[in-house]
Amino acid sequence: MLQNKNIVLGVSGGIAAYKACALTSKLTQQGANVRVIMTESATQFVSPLTFQALSRNPVYTDTFDEKDPEKIAHIDLADWADIIIVAPATANVIGKMAVGIADDMLTTTLLATKATIYIAPAMNVNMYDHPAVVRNMKQLETWGYHFIEPGAGYLACGWIGKGRLEEPESIIDVIIQHQSKSTVLIGKKVLISAGPTREKIDPVRFFTNRSTGKMGFSLAEAAANMGAEVTLVTGPVALETSTSRIERIDVTTSEEMYQIMHQKFFEHDIVIKSAAVADYRPKVTFEEKMKKQDGNLHIEMERTKDILQSLGEKKTTQFLVGFAAETTNPLDYGIKKLKKKNLDAIVINNVAIEGAGFGGDTNIATYVNKQLQQEEIELASKYNVAQKILSFIIRDMKDETP
Repeated sequence: MLQNKNIVLGVSGGIAAYKACALTSKLTQQGANVRVIMTESATQFVSPLTFQALSRNPVYTDTFDEKDPEKIAHIDLADWADIIIVAPATANVIGKMAVGIADDMLTTTLLATKATIYIAPAMNVNMYDHPAVVRNMKQLETWGYHFIEPGAGYLACGWIGKGRLEEPESIIDVIIQHQSKSTVLIGKKVLISAGPTREKIDPVRFFTNRSTGKMGFSLAEAAANMGAEVTLVTGPVALETSTSRIERIDVTTSEEMYQIMHQKFFEHDIVIKSAAVADYRPKVTFEEKMKKQDGNLHIEMERTKDILQSLGEKKTTQFLVGFAAETTNPLDYGIKKLKKKNLDAIVINNVAIEGAGFGGDTNIATYVNKQLQQEEIELASKYNVAQKILSFIIRDMKDETP
């Protein structure tokens, strides 16, 4: 899985830096292209020359040491990397990452990259348990960073407990296992709807909702990263698609979304309707701006077409997933929706809970399949939630295969 992968290994200043030498060697033996960034403190434990010899590449220690005048080193490395591993990751570098400090080559590169980031902490057991460190690690997890937990045992400081850098072989095993997920949807076509719709009143006014599309975009990105061909049908949002592997179709109204979803439905294997489509629209719209008048304004509303139910009525082999954003008895309402609309699964959100509402970068959800098997997804970044949702979908699709 690591053959020809471009890997940046970030080494920060802890006694466990010596294990990073073995990690560099083993990554190279796996066929990876390895480039090492060392913090100034790390150079006090291991010489840069050691990593240069093991990786057969220059070692980066200074943000301002531009080895190639045609390139900005930290941006070039950030773009080059498929994977970044920070090992050992000290409490100091974890704290910098969690608050966005970029004061050396390593932290600057980490802020600039779109690569998958793995963090392997190593520190004193009391430091590892300190509330500040725990908070910082949780923050990084919500942003999609992947932690490789330290082992427990005798530490260099003399304490016994959790905080010892995981062994290089185990670090590589964790990464390979995670990377293997990137092939599980190869050959599958996934259709996802995202964002709100806008229902016109007049040329300057419309009805809409608070959806930002972040959950749907995260699902699209995660599915693409698992190898799927993804079509994303999105309402008006201020988001960019993260990869050219996602075919993006922009719509505005619920009717436009209805038409596109039905046009694309039978071409796809998995269909996830995460868009917050308007349930109602003005019965009468105006081509000229309505003028303010005395008294109250009454706008008659009519029902829009139910996209999810109509897809459920037509589905044949598609695995159809809906979302239910609720504030009262979310599980009960979600299960009713699952059954009524002939879904294969539903993702239920209580949007009144902190961390699970519209517009945020995190989510909390319950995944329920048509066998009423429930999976709780705890607070995490929307991308991590998306990965878990897709893993449950993949599991359930396998269970349905004769």
